[in-house]
Amino acid sequence: MLSPVIESLADQYEGKVLVGKVNVDEEPDLARRFGVMSIPTVVFLKNGQEFDRKVGVMPPQAFSGVLDTNL
Repeated sequence: MLSPVIESLADQYEGKVLVGKVNVDEEPDLARRFGVMSIPTVVFLKNGQEFDRKVGVMPPQAFSGVLDTNL
């Protein structure tokens, strides 16, 4: 459900932002490290530090707004 949005953001911000996806069933330690309690969760990091987080399905503009504000 969210995968096409994430892939679109990766294309849209190519060269500006590194976008990745994690399967929490395959990486439970990473999910725990970032405190992921619900799926989907999108964590925004800058210089290794979390600066925003979105939980739940949201329109693409919710994510691009965060990225545009922090670029």
